[in-house]
Amino acid sequence: MEWRGRRQSDNIEDRRADGGGGFRSGPGFRIPIGGGTRGGGIGIGGLIFIVIVCFILGINPLTLLSGGDIDLGGGASSQQQAQRTPQNDEMKAFVSTVLAETEDTWTRVFQQRGGQYEEPKLVLFPGRVESACGLASAATGPFYCPGDRKIYLDTSFFNQLSHQFGAPGDFAEAYVIAHEVGHHVQNLIGVLPKFNQMRKSMSELDANRMSVRVELQADCFAGVWGKYTDQKGILETGDLEEALNAAQKIGDDTLQRRSQGYVIPDSFNHGTSAQRVKWFRKGFTSGNMQACDTFTPSYQQL
Repeated sequence: MEWRGRRQSDNIEDRRADGGGGFRSGPGFRIPIGGGTRGGGIGIGGLIFIVIVCFILGINPLTLLSGGDIDLGGGASSQQQAQRTPQNDEMKAFVSTVLAETEDTWTRVFQQRGGQYEEPKLVLFPGRVESACGLASAATGPFYCPGDRKIYLDTSFFNQLSHQFGAPGDFAEAYVIAHEVGHHVQNLIGVLPKFNQMRKSMSELDANRMSVRVELQADCFAGVWGKYTDQKGILETGDLEEALNAAQKIGDDTLQRRSQGYVIPDSFNHGTSAQRVKWFRKGFTSGNMQACDTFTPSYQQL
C-alpha cells in the first residue's frame, strides 16, 4: 500500500503518553480478538478460553481476570512502548493517512447522496482508555463508540493481528481502521441508533444475529473504501489478499475454533470467516454502499 507522502488527517487524538486507569469493556462496536461468551458473566467455557489465551500469550490468567494490563506487544507493555515511541512516529503517520483516505472517500460518497459527511476522531491510546462507552482495555480490540463518535485504537493490536492471528500487512491494518470507520458511517445513516434501540427488547440470540448483520455491513463499507482507494492507484499487488486474509482470520468461527476447539453459532456476533470475506469483497467489487444491505437477505444467505 503506497501510503507515504499522502495527506494525513488532523482528526487524531494521540493519548499514548497518557496514563489511563481502571478496566471495563464498553458497549462499542469492535474488531473481535477472541471467542464470544454467552450471558453476562464468565462461565466455565469462558474461564477455559482465558486460560488458553493466557497460555498462548505467556501471561498470568489472574492478571486478565482481575482487570490488569496485559502485554500483547512481545515483551513490553503498550504504555511502555508508547513512552519510548515518538509522538510523530511512522505508525501514527500510517493511521493518520488511512483515516484521511477514509475521509476523502466518505465525503465523496455522502456528497453523491446529497448529504454531508461528519468526520470522526480516532484516538490512539496505550493499554487502557476512557470513552463515552466506558473504560476499555487494549484486550477489547479496536472499537467505535457511538456515544462520542470516536474510534479507539491501541496499535499494539496490529502486532497481535500479524503475529498471533497470521494476518500481516499494511492493508490488513488499514482494513481494521476502515471497518471501524464503517461503524461511524452506520451511526450517521441511522443504522446503529436503530440497532441499539431494537436490541433492548431482543433475546440474546436475536441480538447476536442482528449484530452479525451490523458487523458485516461495516465490513462491506470497508470494502467500498478499499475500492475508492484502489482507483487512486494506492494499492499494490497482494494488498486485497491481505485484507481478505485478515477478514478470514477474525471470523467468529475461526476465533472460537482457535481458542476452544469448537464453535457455538448462536454466540456469533461478528460473522463467520466466509461471511466477512464475502461482504468485504462485495463492497470492494461494487464500490457502492447500496450493495451493502445486509438486512434484506435472510440470515442463511448472508
